[in-house]
Amino acid sequence: MKKTIIGAAAALAGATMISSAASAMECGDVTMAEWNWASGELMANVDAFILEAGYGCNVELIVGGTTQIFAAMDEKGSPEIAGELWANAVQTPLQKGIDEGRLHSVNAGPITGLGEGWWVTPAFADAHPDLDTVEKIIERPDLFPSADDASRGAFLGCPAGWGCQISNANLYRAFDMEAKGWDLIDPGSAAGLDGAFTKAAERGEFAFGYYWNPTALVGKLGLVAIPWEAEFAGNENWDNCIMVADEGCANPQKTAYVKSVVNTVVTDSFMKKSSVAADYLGARVFPGDVMNAMLIYMAEEQATGADAAIEFLKTQGDVWKAWVPADVAAKVEAAL
Repeated sequence: MKKTIIGAAAALAGATMISSAASAMECGDVTMAEWNWASGELMANVDAFILEAGYGCNVELIVGGTTQIFAAMDEKGSPEIAGELWANAVQTPLQKGIDEGRLHSVNAGPITGLGEGWWVTPAFADAHPDLDTVEKIIERPDLFPSADDASRGAFLGCPAGWGCQISNANLYRAFDMEAKGWDLIDPGSAAGLDGAFTKAAERGEFAFGYYWNPTALVGKLGLVAIPWEAEFAGNENWDNCIMVADEGCANPQKTAYVKSVVNTVVTDSFMKKSSVAADYLGARVFPGDVMNAMLIYMAEEQATGADAAIEFLKTQGDVWKAWVPADVAAKVEAAL
């Protein structure tokens, strides 16, 4: 298994597209995205191991983030597989690629329970099961006293520079949270956001703010996602207001958080190369609790995606064997 690293401005020079004349079970040379976040890294390495051992592929992993990986896939045809593509960021060009036949979405939900939103610590969820929606919690800032002013509630937003900083600021305005007694807290960094939730959870205290799943933190702390009573108010409000910075959104409408769309996407060349291997990608779904447990393992053991993939395949046979035929499972087990 080879690995290539690309940056936002780097081209995928040297990624060779090889037309395979092999059988469906021998898919030949394949390029695959290895995302630069933990769950994407793990998934890519699990997929690579199964495709190599079980389906006869020769996988090259290409490391990068969403926009640069997708651009290379769409424009150059490599990588040929994007296992955990968070599609909200590239929805328009992705749909165009699908409509034009270059790309195929073979799995619309490779991980269960994923998404962004607003979360609370388990101590709060246990103490106040009646406050089970965002709107109900917003009425009780007194339960989340700010460190700077205990008379006001603290809502943990996103660090400056993150896209979710914009959406959370506009949702804060849409739900009139300032007037209701809340302060929007900038945690300063990813470490600051993690630290605020961790400190509260470990002390059995209450915290309320933005986070996402799958992550090691959600799994380790048992953070609880809180639903909205409000329906999603539509893409026009979200894309052209909620996600517009610098007060460019004059009248944000109350809305649930946008649904996170995560797909496994492959190129047309890969579909033609090995439809059987593509069927595997369509069948494999990581349960969210299992994924979070693996992310905790990666964090605590400082394990790479390749190391974690072996741990997953050795310990989660009941999960992954359901994704493949018995003969493929036997080949994968023999290779471990």
